[in-house]
Amino acid sequence: MALLTTNPKLLVIAFLGGLIPSLLWLWFWLKEDDKHPEPKSMLSIVFIMGMLAVMVVLPIQKFIQTHIGSSNLEVILWASAEEILKYFAVLAVLYKTTIAEEPIDWPIYLVTAALGFAALENTLFLIKMYPISGTTVALLTGQLRFMGSTLLHTISSGIIGIAIGLSFFMKEWKKGWFLAVGFIVAITLHSAFNFFIMSGNGSNFLRILAFLWVVTIIVMLLFEKVRRISEKIIN
Repeated sequence: MALLTTNPKLLVIAFLGGLIPSLLWLWFWLKEDDKHPEPKSMLSIVFIMGMLAVMVVLPIQKFIQTHIGSSNLEVILWASAEEILKYFAVLAVLYKTTIAEEPIDWPIYLVTAALGFAALENTLFLIKMYPISGTTVALLTGQLRFMGSTLLHTISSGIIGIAIGLSFFMKEWKKGWFLAVGFIVAITLHSAFNFFIMSGNGSNFLRILAFLWVVTIIVMLLFEKVRRISEKIIN
């Protein structure tokens, strides 16, 4: 940390290293809904709320690490805290508004919050890595997080958003069930990723990344289904 205070350029590099990959992912997902784009001002607010969620989750995870003896349970609780807080970051903005008026809006906003979360999380990771490994190695490691951690946050929150989108016109109790299933799937995926990364010391990263891409394709297909539901409303 002292290195960063004496060389603020590293702080800027860390911030850009965390932010730019998330913005690239965000551009990709927003292109999937380019016919009826969300207001840029609302997307910006949700993105920032996702970043702020990191500051809330850190003390929660510290508490879990201090008071939970089981490493497996710790992994699950960490993932649960992150998924819940990303969801509440969106809910805090959209609650009692008519902004999310189409099924596709929910996965868009949840993915946006997730990418804001990943941007600051990766920035903090890069700040931590710089004094240990230097700028070049830290950035290379950061790109692995871009492919792994950022993708994980995107698809896990996307799953929750898709669950809301698919149940958009259903009765309230069905919406509750879809949301619960969305959270269970997202937390299970998130926990499994963290568990295998930790237990394998990164040696099985490529296999895990390949699995994430398979899940991403499934999420994109479901995303397309939700988008078509939205188009039927408009047409």
